[in-house]
Amino acid sequence: MSYDRTVRLTSGFAATVDAVREALAAQGFGVLTEIDVTATLKAKLGHDMEDYLILGACNPSLAHRAIDADRAIGVLLPCNVVVRREGDHTIVQALDPNTMVTLTGLPALQPVAQEATARLDAALASLD
Repeated sequence: MSYDRTVRLTSGFAATVDAVREALAAQGFGVLTEIDVTATLKAKLGHDMEDYLILGACNPSLAHRAIDADRAIGVLLPCNVVVRREGDHTIVQALDPNTMVTLTGLPALQPVAQEATARLDAALASLD
C-alpha cells in the first residue's frame, strides 16, 4: 500500500516551498508547524544533507470532523507535507489521507479522507 501522494517538480526548492504554501492555503489548509530537517540535523549532528522541509498542514474543518469520529486520530494530525530536493528535482509529498481509514478501520473517517484527498490532490496538481 502506498501511503503518500507525490509530485516531482523541476522548480527550485525555495520557489516550490512558497508554491506549496499557496496551494495548501487555496485548499483551506494552514501550516501549523515547520521543521527544517536540513538545518536541524546540521545544528544537532553536524550532518549535511539536501534541502528537506516538513510542513504540518491542517484544515480545521476536516480535523474537527476526524476528531469527532475518533478522538485518537490526533496522532495522525496535522497532515505532514514534505518538500525535499532529489537531484535536479524538488519532490513534494503528502500523507495519503486514506491511510487513517486503513489504520483505524473506521468507516466514519471515509468521508473525511475522501475530502482531504481531493483537496490535497488539487493542491499538488496546481504545482505542476
